[in-house]
Amino acid sequence: MNKTVHYIIGDGIGPEVFAAARPVIDAAVAKAYGDSRKLTWKELLAGEKAFKETGNYLPQETLDTLAQAELAMKGPLGTPVGGGIRSLNVTMRQVLDLYACIRPIKYFQGIESPVKRPDLVDMIVFRENTEDVYAGIEWASGSDEAKRLIEFLRSLGKNVDETAGVGIKPMTPMGSKRLIKKAIEHAIAQRKPSVTIVHKGNIMKFTEGAFRAWGYEMAAEEFAAEVMTEAQAKEGMTKPVLLNDRIADAMFQEVLIRPQQYSVIATTNLNGDYLSDALAAQVGGLGLAPGVNMSEKLAFYEATHGTAPTIAGMDKANPGSLVLCGAMMLDHLGWFEAAKSIHDAMDKAISAKTVTVDLASQIPGSKTLGCTAFGELLQKNL
Repeated sequence: MNKTVHYIIGDGIGPEVFAAARPVIDAAVAKAYGDSRKLTWKELLAGEKAFKETGNYLPQETLDTLAQAELAMKGPLGTPVGGGIRSLNVTMRQVLDLYACIRPIKYFQGIESPVKRPDLVDMIVFRENTEDVYAGIEWASGSDEAKRLIEFLRSLGKNVDETAGVGIKPMTPMGSKRLIKKAIEHAIAQRKPSVTIVHKGNIMKFTEGAFRAWGYEMAAEEFAAEVMTEAQAKEGMTKPVLLNDRIADAMFQEVLIRPQQYSVIATTNLNGDYLSDALAAQVGGLGLAPGVNMSEKLAFYEATHGTAPTIAGMDKANPGSLVLCGAMMLDHLGWFEAAKSIHDAMDKAISAKTVTVDLASQIPGSKTLGCTAFGELLQKNL
């Protein structure tokens, strides 16, 4: 029952949140199972640390190891300034085919939220992670490539201004279907009542609209016994999971005024980026937002916040995102007791109003702890 976790410490606040979070995760396992289960941590290089040691921001050895791995975790990584890799995060997701970005968003008692009923928020977002803008192709205004593409589009009867910058966002049936399939599988396994496909298909009919259509098509072929549509439900059909869809802009309103009606969301890359961050803001912010990027083999957990260079090294960062990533990982392994103890410890700390500075600013009368002390408090609360 020992599992190896490959980890990348991250840039900016990455080293300090990792140093605070990892002992909490290990302590939760030890308290739940004694010596019978254990996590073995093995460091991989990426980001600034990798560049200093190897001259490469993303060494091939790191990618080769991750390609054979089952579990991994990383702190936030910055994007190198200048040419070369557009984003280390995007590169790893594409090279390792981490096609599902999964982000659970749930309220912790005691958080002061900008919305009236944050306690009704309990959703998990499945965001497609390799297509759409992550696979985007673009050319600058006035470039030879842009001019050639504009001329080609004009030959197809499309009027594009000759000064435009132009971009293409590819989306495929395979990429869309496997993401929505994973969301439906989760809903069935966790007995969630619905899966909502979020898209902008009223405008982009052959990308966003196709995402929606491919989802319904796949569900009818593979989950006929478990899944029904809204139209079928209105006709009196009863099945475990309701599959529906919402236009992206309308969905932002829905999660604000009717969050209790939604549980599992399956959406495209850009929509998922916006929506998951907006939902996190309703329940305390990115400091408490875990996430995982998954292929068919590798589960790669990551802090969803950035590197926060302005507070790096000041012991002000919130390690909560990585701590909750650990809970997600333990749930994934079936180590449910250890995962629950982490959530209970976080609940206890926030309910007592003893939090890091990002949360303290939202909770009147709270006591502010540094990154290290907050990690130690979570260990004590286990």
